[in-house]
Amino acid sequence: MPKGYHHLTRDQRCQLYTLKAIGEPISVIANELEVHRSTIYREMNRNYGELGYRYGQADRKAKARRYCTSRHKIKMKGIRVFIIKEKLKMQWSPEQISGWLKKRGYTKCVSHETIYKYIWYEKRMGGSLYKELRHSGKKYNKRSKGTAGRGCIPGRIDIDERPDIVEEKSRLGDWELDTIIGAGRKGAIVSMVDRATKLTKLAKVSQKTADEVGEALVARLAPIRQFVLTLTSDNGKEFAYHKRVSQALETNFYFAKPYHSWERGLNEHTNGLVRQYLPKGKCFNSVSEEDLMKIEILLNNRPRKVLNFKTPLEVFNCLSQGGSIVALHN
Repeated sequence: MPKGYHHLTRDQRCQLYTLKAIGEPISVIANELEVHRSTIYREMNRNYGELGYRYGQADRKAKARRYCTSRHKIKMKGIRVFIIKEKLKMQWSPEQISGWLKKRGYTKCVSHETIYKYIWYEKRMGGSLYKELRHSGKKYNKRSKGTAGRGCIPGRIDIDERPDIVEEKSRLGDWELDTIIGAGRKGAIVSMVDRATKLTKLAKVSQKTADEVGEALVARLAPIRQFVLTLTSDNGKEFAYHKRVSQALETNFYFAKPYHSWERGLNEHTNGLVRQYLPKGKCFNSVSEEDLMKIEILLNNRPRKVLNFKTPLEVFNCLSQGGSIVALHN
């Protein structure tokens, strides 16, 4: 493990946030991030906010501090600052401002990245220029990297490494996973759906924690573990214990790319079907296990056009007994 103090990257801050949220001790977090534990203590002390440690806020604070001593600050002086502020108030984007300055022949042109850095520094100092950005700058973090904001679960295996056969939906055992949240974040439901048969399994958890979600996945899928070949989820921290689930079910666990919900389109569609019975605005605390099993039975016994109007349970039983998708469609 490297010794001494190191600046953390955004991805490392994201991992720190996730590991801290699931209760891992500082020594384990430092080992996972391959830094000295003093780096973790210093990071949390310097970037702690009113709502605790949050990776996005921590990254902005760190960048603001670096900005104060960077060469970018020198560029943002005099007439350039005045012009940039005026154009921002006209809802020009930093890229448009930078291009306009260059086209007008300013000898010391300012890049759009420098303008963004200035905006975040100004916000840190109590300014409001960020409000002039499209969406008040909420999408800035996504600009820099496709994995910004999510996708930093320790040990995650990207969907690109998943076997190509999973895309064909031709075999039994490739499951998509997600969670459905109740009103007021009171209670959650873990949804599991097989890509080939559309068979759905549901499990209620009192809280959307990695511990409860992991236990729910194992409890519901363990009885049919021979028909569980792969698992694919989004990048929510509730799936941070994916290694435990993989080991318990003797399967491989993959993660879709951040912000690519279409890579788990079946699961998103299935959640919509569940919402027919548990609409948004409903608190899940009042939903019993019996209620959930009734919904599961209704979904698995509903004919589906994509299955040639057979039910998910019929297709699952056929494939589990050695049948094939081709035979089902003949």
